[in-house]
Amino acid sequence: MVAHLIQFATDHFILVAIFVVLLILLLINEVRRGGQSLSNGQLTALVNAEKALVIDVRPAKEFSAGHIVGAVNIPQDKLVGRMSELDKHKDKTLIVVDAMGQQSGTLCRELLKAGYTAAKLSGGISSWKADNLPLVK
Repeated sequence: MVAHLIQFATDHFILVAIFVVLLILLLINEVRRGGQSLSNGQLTALVNAEKALVIDVRPAKEFSAGHIVGAVNIPQDKLVGRMSELDKHKDKTLIVVDAMGQQSGTLCRELLKAGYTAAKLSGGISSWKADNLPLVK
């Protein structure tokens, strides 16, 4: 099977090259649609400058076990219904934080559609913990 795949790729190099380019463009588009990814340092700088609000979308139990200082807990399944609570923060970047950074892109898209400036924490709260940054309980 692998031999057939290699043979096809060598026989149809142009088709394979076009496929790879389209795949890369699709991935880039999907990443951009989900909002900007921020590092832990970028998040800290924005929060310290009072230019951002951290929205932790994990369940309340996980949030209470430890969260970023100043974060607001709005579970991911309730974010769309509770967006009106964020209107007073329209002038700030809303930084979406989840457990591992996998769901935050979709939620950022929803916030961007609603007219907010949104970004996501790359790697979620797990990357925050991995860097030994402080959590509030």
